[in-house]
Amino acid sequence: MYRSVLALLFASVLLAYFYVIDPTVQNRQGNDRGSQYQTGVYFTNESARETVKRIAEIERGRSWPAFTKPIEGPAVVEKEDLSHGMRRTEVRSRAGDSHLGHVFTGDPESPNGVRYCINSAALRFVPYEKMETEGYGYLLYLFEK
Repeated sequence: MYRSVLALLFASVLLAYFYVIDPTVQNRQGNDRGSQYQTGVYFTNESARETVKRIAEIERGRSWPAFTKPIEGPAVVEKEDLSHGMRRTEVRSRAGDSHLGHVFTGDPESPNGVRYCINSAALRFVPYEKMETEGYGYLLYLFEK
């Protein structure tokens, strides 16, 4: 039993590692997070204080987090991705140099025509109610109307 538990834990760690590190994710955009209608901030695991995220999440019934722009542009790096016979723009974490997802332009549902599709395995969500206690109080102004 002990070995099977360790094998299961190891397999889940490898799967999470694959989602974050391997940029050859054939059109797969990340884990199914469900429809989350929560106010809060997403940030990358490996660069905890460098926020890559969320001013406005676009809910489109899809299974991955989508954003119109990063809160802090320098937290991400964009690179041309020509894999799988497509021309896309890959988004990577500046601090960890890990694959986060892709950015697409010309999206009619986005206020600025831009949609960042980020793999949810590469992110950690901090609910609005916990932002202050987890050290993200300086971002609360983003949610003022």
